[in-house]
Amino acid sequence: MGRPPLDPASVLNAKNTLFELLGRAGVPPGEAEELIALVEAGAVVDAHSETGKARSAPAAADGPYDAGWHDGARAMGDELLRVAERALERAIGPASGPAGGAAQGHHLVGRVDVERAKVAVTPLYLAFSGTSDLDPEVSDEVLTAVLGTMSVVGRVAYAGQLERFTDFHRRRLERLYARYGPGSRIAVHGRYSLLHSPTSIAVLERLTAAPEALREEWERAELPPAWLEGLTVAWRASEASPV
Repeated sequence: MGRPPLDPASVLNAKNTLFELLGRAGVPPGEAEELIALVEAGAVVDAHSETGKARSAPAAADGPYDAGWHDGARAMGDELLRVAERALERAIGPASGPAGGAAQGHHLVGRVDVERAKVAVTPLYLAFSGTSDLDPEVSDEVLTAVLGTMSVVGRVAYAGQLERFTDFHRRRLERLYARYGPGSRIAVHGRYSLLHSPTSIAVLERLTAAPEALREEWERAELPPAWLEGLTVAWRASEASPV
């Protein structure tokens, strides 16, 4: 016998348990609900990907059977996408605003937003550097400024955006961190301080995608202008390999 599927009561119990644990960890109820809804939407998207693998009928199937199999798999996939969209709407509201995640007005950045960004940038940064020297509290302030340049929808998709940025600029980032990051002759205290922190990945992405919005948020957060200027100079200097 196969493993029985989870019944609705057990799924709800797991969800409520997670909600309680997040609350005990200090996560506000609204942000906890958003995070759980995002996980639910992601699970449905994963299920949609799995149905895509099963769109081909068994090899021995005849024409009508194959066509029916294909149509059924497509209908199931389409419905899963609609379910995922509804779950995403529960998390962040209906899709609106311009493409690319640009902020309209100023959306407050929550604790979960910052934590998601940390989880996204840390492994990307560690591909170029083995250590991080910047104060964790300062890192939170920097990421809050970065995330303030984006809409709620943009923040949800930011991990993927950071991965694409890192993949596209990998060689340039290698040169950048070799010259200015941990292990280089550049001290952690100074205009290049951010290059000793995983947050630098996010700041660099925003410098290329939304420089004016980043400067506005930087000023709003009262972060040291020298940090942003130093990172800008270092990024430009790393554009080409040394002659």
